[in-house]
Amino acid sequence: MCEAHRTHSHDVVPAAVSGASIRVEDMTCGHCAATIQSAIESSFPGAKVTANPEARLVSVKGADLAKVREIIASAGYTPDVAYT
Repeated sequence: MCEAHRTHSHDVVPAAVSGASIRVEDMTCGHCAATIQSAIESSFPGAKVTANPEARLVSVKGADLAKVREIIASAGYTPDVAYT
């Protein structure tokens, strides 16, 4: 699901330490990955985020996992199972 022309607002939230990967089946292209990565990084400055559209996985270190799932959903995508 690529919503290239949709705008999103993101609140900055305090970072907590965690490391996990979240499956996002509707992250289908580089634009989707960049949108998700940007949304997470803008809310968690300093977090390490990797979004891989081929594997459909978003890996995050240095951010609260529950909040990351909310951010992904707010960006218009569907976060699925988390893997630690």
